[in-house]
Amino acid sequence: MSTSKDEDEVPPPQRPPSPPPHMAFAARGLIPPNFASFKPRDYRMQQSHPVTHVAWSCDGKKFAAVGLDKSTRVWNPEKSMELRAATLYSGAHSDDVDYISWNPAHPELFCTSSQKDRRIVFWDARQSRSVQSVSLKVSPQQTSYAPDGRTLLYTSAGHQLWFMTLNPGADGSTKEQWQMSDKEPMTGSTAMFNHTGDGVIITHHSEHSIRVIDYPSMAVRETPAAHVGGCVAVALDPRGRYLASGGIDSIVNMFDLSEWICARTITSCEHAINALSFSHDGEFLAIANTGNYIDICATETGIPLHRVPALASSPTVAWHPSKYTIAYCGQIKPREGGPPPVGVISMFGVDT
Repeated sequence: MSTSKDEDEVPPPQRPPSPPPHMAFAARGLIPPNFASFKPRDYRMQQSHPVTHVAWSCDGKKFAAVGLDKSTRVWNPEKSMELRAATLYSGAHSDDVDYISWNPAHPELFCTSSQKDRRIVFWDARQSRSVQSVSLKVSPQQTSYAPDGRTLLYTSAGHQLWFMTLNPGADGSTKEQWQMSDKEPMTGSTAMFNHTGDGVIITHHSEHSIRVIDYPSMAVRETPAAHVGGCVAVALDPRGRYLASGGIDSIVNMFDLSEWICARTITSCEHAINALSFSHDGEFLAIANTGNYIDICATETGIPLHRVPALASSPTVAWHPSKYTIAYCGQIKPREGGPPPVGVISMFGVDT
């Protein structure tokens, strides 16, 4: 952590001009949570590895983290978030695990990936051994399931987009297996399916525009301009109204999906954006960035509601599927001459 008092204190985000009265929470009959009354709950993992990614199962009953080592840890947050309370899933990766995605159609299924061992591994949380391991020719950087859980996309460290599909086994057995798609790879740093699974949203760290393609035809549908310094993060409003994009320029744009125009711009962050996540009702957007804080903003107005101080810069942020709780992670960097770095997982919001 920083030794500078000025850097340790996280300034509040600047508020934009007041929005039209009809967009306010009161006018729409909503009472937002009192985010200022919540305190971050920080869990130090007592290991020198950074926590690189965290994710909730689709029902919110399980919470997983990777990055500490070659294993994946899954907790039941309602019981305990102590390290010893986690269920360990190991033995399938030969190197550090970087990323985890939960299947959106099944609360027990998830996949993990490792850039170093070039492998994506599929798991069932009800059993300790992996279901399937797929070796790749590239280093997988990010994974994302289609809404039905039967297609998986992944981006590589070389900024290419690839697909896998769940198909009957090659030997004619009834057991389904994940198989590589025959589609040619596309350029992309991050990607995700839309809510219906017939489209994919792609960003690139050096491109200023977002690409929206039809799936499975791969035809380009939209290419809205988004950021000056490259687009690095996207998130879809659960209601299907907005697409949020975050850039190296520290700006978050909110696109109206009915017309693909930028409805509003959020400029509360002073650092490059790392990740975005909408709350379950779409009313709030959490913004992770390269600074030691998470911003929570109102979706309909762009107004920053609260700045959450963090122990470290987080590469990701994730809202609980049904509660006003965010999870994020990172690595506490040591002071000069101090103890070694420590991985950390944090939660902020209502008790899970």
